Amino acid sequence: MASRRSRLINTFQQGIRWFHGSNIAQRQTMVEGLPLNYEVAGGGKKVALCMPGALGTIQSDFGPQMKSLAGKNLTLVCWDPPGYGKSWPPPRQYSLDFLHRDAAIAALLMKTLKYDKYSLLGWSDGGISALILAAAYPQHVDKLVVWGANAYVSDQDVKIYEGIRDINKWSQRMRAPLEAIYGTEYFKEAWEGWVDTLLHIYHEKGGDICKGDLAKITCSTLIIHGAKDPVAPLSHGQYLHENIKGSQLVIMDEGKHNIHLRSPEEFNKIVYQFLFKE
Repeated sequence: MASRRSRLINTFQQGIRWFHGSNIAQRQTMVEGLPLNYEVAGGGKKVALCMPGALGTIQSDFGPQMKSLAGKNLTLVCWDPPGYGKSWPPPRQYSLDFLHRDAAIAALLMKTLKYDKYSLLGWSDGGISALILAAAYPQHVDKLVVWGANAYVSDQDVKIYEGIRDINKWSQRMRAPLEAIYGTEYFKEAWEGWVDTLLHIYHEKGGDICKGDLAKITCSTLIIHGAKDPVAPLSHGQYLHENIKGSQLVIMDEGKHNIHLRSPEEFNKIVYQFLFKE
């Protein structure tokens, strides 16, 4: 399990290295009584919302995209979900439908920012919320790209989550990047809350996160998945592809969970071509 934890922490370290050196200004707005931190990069007419993963932030999860994918043809909006990054405090509120709530709040954020039509780029938990948002608000979503996402929790996933739950078993080097963002106490509370909630979904909902939403997705959809993803096994990407009508599946043979951070040039090229393909 140590190597899996190490890969998760490397995700944050790689993303933050990319983000540092950019000149993207921070902004904040209120949505549903929640202070939401967000960034806007690029100046294109085509707009996409970037949706981070568990405990993810703009800095940790989308540095290479905000810096290099956004440009004169593409505007990227990225947010810190409620209770994460600089959208904290207030603390993260977990429930069996917390990813559905994220989807609804993200849609309201884009409405507040006066973006009526946009694409979605969602990673991991953010990919799940992107699936839900695309299903619930088809009139607003142009195209959908998800990677490292899953629509259900399996027996295999439960073992993965249980293996990474206790941060006291992590080395200081592994904990340091997250503690730098959240502090020790809140990091522990938020991480355990996330793991416990996924386990509750497994036990109380038969593992169903958003399986019923997939048939409602009508926009052009690209699913990218790392063949060696240790956090969301490839079977999840294949399930999404089989259950989202007309979707495309790209498998990165050497890819792991954070394919957009490990291979940003290849990843950004795939996404850009999809977004601008007629």
